[in-house]
Order: sequence, then structure tokens, then C-alpha cells
Amino acid sequence: QVQLAESGGGSVQAGGSLNITCAGRGYSTVSPNYMAWFRQVPGKEREGVAAIYTGGDNTVYADSVKGRFTISHRFIVSQGSMLYLEMNNLKPDDAGTYYCAADLGRYGTGTWLLNSALYKYWGQGTQVTVSS
Repeated sequence: QVQLAESGGGSVQAGGSLNITCAGRGYSTVSPNYMAWFRQVPGKEREGVAAIYTGGDNTVYADSVKGRFTISHRFIVSQGSMLYLEMNNLKPDDAGTYYCAADLGRYGTGTWLLNSALYKYWGQGTQVTVSS
């Protein structure tokens, strides 16, 4: 059974930085082909932030976070398939619940990777608060 667990959320002032992590276990392969970060605020749809093809580290970012956020992936034998999001120069609009997502499909690399419908596996989310 696939399990994704996010960690590292918290509160930060605008302009600050925060790193969040997702640990994934239980895949039928070493790592899923695609992993991504989404965020959601109450009353709005879940928004794709960044995605990565774990086989080649190809990445895709939402325009709103380009140049500020960095997604990365690493497989650690003792911990599983690890997904990271480094967030710099945070803005109040970056606040929300951040979800880790993963899928074993084959989709190529493009902005469609920021579509939540592609992903089968989801974590429970971690909260990010940005104060102005």
C-alpha cells in the first residue's frame, strides 16, 4: 500500500524560506515516475505548484513560483522515495495546505503534470502560513 507523508510545514514571514518534504513508501517500483506538489486554500481548487519526472529529474513549475521554488527527488533506501520542495521569497499568496502526490503512469513532461487528476496517490498535507 502506497503511503505519502509530508513534513516541514510551518509559519514564515513574507520574503522568508521554508522547505517541505514528502516520504513515499509502498510503490511497486523503486520510485513512482512522477511526483508533484499541490497546494490548496479553503474555497479554492487544488493548484499544481511543481512536478518532477523522477527518472530524469525533468521539472515543471507553475508560473507563480518559477524562480522561487525548487522541486527535487531522491531515493533513500532507509526512507523511501523522497520529494522535496525548497521555497524561497515566500509571499502571502503561497500560503495553504501543501500536498504531495505521486503516480506510476507515463505522461512525458509538460504543464499537464500540474493537473491533479493525473495523480493516484496523495499525502495528508502540511500547512504553510506566510504572514505579511
